[in-house]
Amino acid sequence: MNWDDTRIFLAIRREGTLRGASRRLGIDQATVGRRLAGLERALDAKLFLRGSDGLTLTEAGDRLVVAAERMERGADEIERQVLGSDARLQGSVRVTTTDTLGLGFVIPAMGRLRQKYPAISVALSTSTDILNLVRREADIAIRTVAPESPDLLARRMTSWPMGLYASRDYVARRGEPVFGNAFADHDLVLYQPHLTTDRHLTLVGEAITASRVVATATSSLMVRTMIGAGLGIGEVPVPLAERDRLVRIWPDRIRSEPYDIWLVTHRDLRHTARISVVIEEIVSSFSREDGG
Repeated sequence: MNWDDTRIFLAIRREGTLRGASRRLGIDQATVGRRLAGLERALDAKLFLRGSDGLTLTEAGDRLVVAAERMERGADEIERQVLGSDARLQGSVRVTTTDTLGLGFVIPAMGRLRQKYPAISVALSTSTDILNLVRREADIAIRTVAPESPDLLARRMTSWPMGLYASRDYVARRGEPVFGNAFADHDLVLYQPHLTTDRHLTLVGEAITASRVVATATSSLMVRTMIGAGLGIGEVPVPLAERDRLVRIWPDRIRSEPYDIWLVTHRDLRHTARISVVIEEIVSSFSREDGG
């Protein structure tokens, strides 16, 4: 069993479909299907069963997972060790972040990088999904949560207070809410994941029980955009709200948890030249925002 077959097997297992594995690996679906069929013939075992929800592991496939993941860790370590000693200022660097941070900070960094190091390209993935740096799904991650893996190096880029904001149009039409009235007679825009994690949701410490939640979004960029469009009131990191020229409600109040931003990479890649210069430009973007 070679590594190419192993990575195809693992991609199918993680995605649940040939199409998903094809997209993940960047190869066509027919090739994925042929390689799987060849692997099953070589092992003389059926590894997946087709169902209405996609492909699921058979008992034989399930037994193969541990060995396949062990092979993957070895291949990833070899790749990181080789890449970690690469002193060339050329090649591709994969960066993963959210759309908010990608638009506001990573893309400006890419512009400066292009001027200084034209042989370096950046593959930017913007999503709330956290890609796995240990498995080399990305080289650099800009996250709002610190990683727990000891193999990853994390640097807190900034810690922004979260304030309460509305558009000028909203305030002109509806006025400001009265503190202590749980947003009575006011419309709110919320970050959707908070609805599933907080039993007693508040905005800057104020209960929302008397409000109308008129819109939610899984993207903080969309939350800001909705607030800016006058749909309602919501929490926004203060520097980003100032960029958008939103009106601050209750300026003396902030959310108890700040908006932390972490830059993360694998410790084996910290000396790779092209990754280092990409990190420098991203750090510079945040320093400019914070006045550094």
